[in-house]
Amino acid sequence: MKLIDSHCHLNYEGLVERQDEVLSAARERGVGGFLNISTRQREWNDVIAVAERNADVWASVGVHPHEADAHPDLGASALVEAANHPRVIAIGECGLDYFYDKSDRNSQRERFEAHIDAARQSRLPLVVHTRDAEEDTAEILGEAVKRGGVTGVLHCFTGSADLARKGLDFGFFISLSGIVTFKNAQDLQETAKWLPADQMLVETDSPFLAPVPHRGQKCEPAFVAETATFVAGLRGEAAEQLAEVTTANFFRLFTRASEEAAA
Repeated sequence: MKLIDSHCHLNYEGLVERQDEVLSAARERGVGGFLNISTRQREWNDVIAVAERNADVWASVGVHPHEADAHPDLGASALVEAANHPRVIAIGECGLDYFYDKSDRNSQRERFEAHIDAARQSRLPLVVHTRDAEEDTAEILGEAVKRGGVTGVLHCFTGSADLARKGLDFGFFISLSGIVTFKNAQDLQETAKWLPADQMLVETDSPFLAPVPHRGQKCEPAFVAETATFVAGLRGEAAEQLAEVTTANFFRLFTRASEEAAA
């Protein structure tokens, strides 16, 4: 079974201290690729450096909505410049988080628009974080898709079925994390059952949100295997089939990784 962890934070505390060990353990579980996500501009070089050292790791450049206030001058140009690196395959994570409101909502929206602009210019997909901000997220992405040149993924999806359908209609992918394995995630589990196979990804968001039976532990990319197996069970599919499809989806969305793999 070959899987891709489509969203992890290998440079975060809990993983960065034993990065090589973490990657090796995941590879032994059949994880054949990792998208290492940045959340602050000062992380970009370090996140890219991991991808430079590991042929199966790719990088993103972006600013999490929690960090919007700390990046008041961030525009599309800085993102586009950083995205010129061949190991960068995505813009993000970016988006809106009205649950914690760690940054001003107007600032969040402005930074989100800058990421969208950068994605359009760089022709790279967006990695979108959204929590308790479904209406604004759908409105902003809807307008962006109308203008053209924008695609991406709603990562670590925990939203409503309505938001999932809107995202799918926009041509975005839906990525499921360990949250789908939690006992209180019945609504998300129902959504996972009907997601189109060709618009679905799996991820860990490690070091956060370890799936059952690892809940409460520091999450690692290896645990994407548990999430994939659980989702396959919900859908009445073989785990190997879901792994094959989501891996193919990853390379179909993140085309720069696909081109590099084929080179």
